[in-house]
Amino acid sequence: MTSTSEKTTTATDHDAPAKYDDEGAHTSSPPSWMYRPLRAGPLRLSWYASPPVQLVMVALVCFLCPGMFNALSGLGGGGQVNATDNNNAQVALYSTFSVVGFFAGSFTNRLGIKLTLSLGGLGYCVYASSLLCYNRTQNAGFLIFAGAFLGVCAGLLWCAQGAIMMAYPPEGSKGRYISWFWMIFNLGAVIGSLIPLAQNIRSTSNSVNDGTYIAFIVLMFLGAMLAWCLVDSKHVLRSDGSRVIVMRHPTWRSEIVGLWTVLRTDAYIVALFPMFFASNWFYTYQFNDVNLARFNIRTRALNNLLYWLSQILGAYVFGYALDVKRIRRTLRARAALAVLFVLTMAVWGGGYVFQRGYTRSTDTPKVGSKLDWTTSGYGGPMFLFMCYGFYDAAWQTCVYWFLGALTNNSRQLAHFAAFYKGIQSAGAAIVFRIDALEYSYMSIFASTWALLAGSLILAAPVVWLRILDHVSIDQDLVFSDETVEDVLGTGAPGRDGDSAEKEAVTAAGAAR
Repeated sequence: MTSTSEKTTTATDHDAPAKYDDEGAHTSSPPSWMYRPLRAGPLRLSWYASPPVQLVMVALVCFLCPGMFNALSGLGGGGQVNATDNNNAQVALYSTFSVVGFFAGSFTNRLGIKLTLSLGGLGYCVYASSLLCYNRTQNAGFLIFAGAFLGVCAGLLWCAQGAIMMAYPPEGSKGRYISWFWMIFNLGAVIGSLIPLAQNIRSTSNSVNDGTYIAFIVLMFLGAMLAWCLVDSKHVLRSDGSRVIVMRHPTWRSEIVGLWTVLRTDAYIVALFPMFFASNWFYTYQFNDVNLARFNIRTRALNNLLYWLSQILGAYVFGYALDVKRIRRTLRARAALAVLFVLTMAVWGGGYVFQRGYTRSTDTPKVGSKLDWTTSGYGGPMFLFMCYGFYDAAWQTCVYWFLGALTNNSRQLAHFAAFYKGIQSAGAAIVFRIDALEYSYMSIFASTWALLAGSLILAAPVVWLRILDHVSIDQDLVFSDETVEDVLGTGAPGRDGDSAEKEAVTAAGAAR
């Protein structure tokens, strides 16, 4: 039964318009520069501390750090001929990522967004440096250490990113915010893919040159520094006057206890763990056992570019579809799960046909054995690889949207994001080790397909029973020390997706 307070909150979501002064600043905002509207010529944008601008900022950080990392990973073996040492580094990376990532919600809530993101970004610079060193000296020890160090840093970065992406948007526009982030983030991988493609377009060898790694190092360092331009969550103000739900006085003890509180009170989240586990499992197969195994370096670079472009398309399609207002959120959630299952059968069914054409024993690092984009029949594998990219974006967008639909509390969502990235990384560590042990390509393919399909079935009860059309403000505040007045502000209309269209326009302008 809906409580009186819940009904009141829901009603005000639609009844009271947001108020702005003559310059476009919200009338309930403090008199600070971060709440004055930004301008780009005749175009008026949101204020600096608004959710759209902050989302674009964190997307640019990820554009420059993990986006460039994805561009390197997409080449297979980090751009090297032999993936064995890189696989061992990936095992180290995702092993530490899985441990730190699981507990990273506590660090994010205690340290704040800016410090957490910046520390996370530095690990990507070190990792790219180790690949440059490996390209010259074959120093596997430094490569593996850098992988482990990056795992620690990435756990922090992705937890902070997840909390921002799921907690900052109004309830009715989370799908669009996720799609904006995913498109900007993957644009980093697209541009990053152009670097090795441009530098190796006339090469038919199997590894990239030093200049490629140097370019990545510079870009990743810029991303780590950009994180300091963000504002902390407590300063973020939505266009309807409401604020992000945070813990006003977090301590290390409150955040460590909070982790176990989430696991105890939201035990249903465990049913989504298999979906988390599967969400990075397929990268090893796609990048190492398809792209690296079958194509030379310039064709791998082209495939990589097309893969991340397809991710942008997938994020756009699913992000906006998940926010269609004329369909109830409960129905959208169930439809999304069903569509994911159909895509799993279709895309990976096509992958099975392709995989039957080669084995690990027939794959050889000799240049002549690798396919080139001039090879007859290249169009089919190219389209399959694009479908893999589209599917990845669909999967990640839906998982983030499911989590964001469960609560609007940024503290709770930081822990959800930490569980997601930690368990995701545990799966990645395992499958990279399996690949390093040279299990057959078909075995890794079969495990990937089975995990994806099975995890969707296990997630169905949560999607069917726990995702509601609306989460009340009272329910969101249970895991916080804030009050309704702290979050909604004086005279604020409440929170919902009614202001989403205004924020969508301003975010698009900020992105340009």
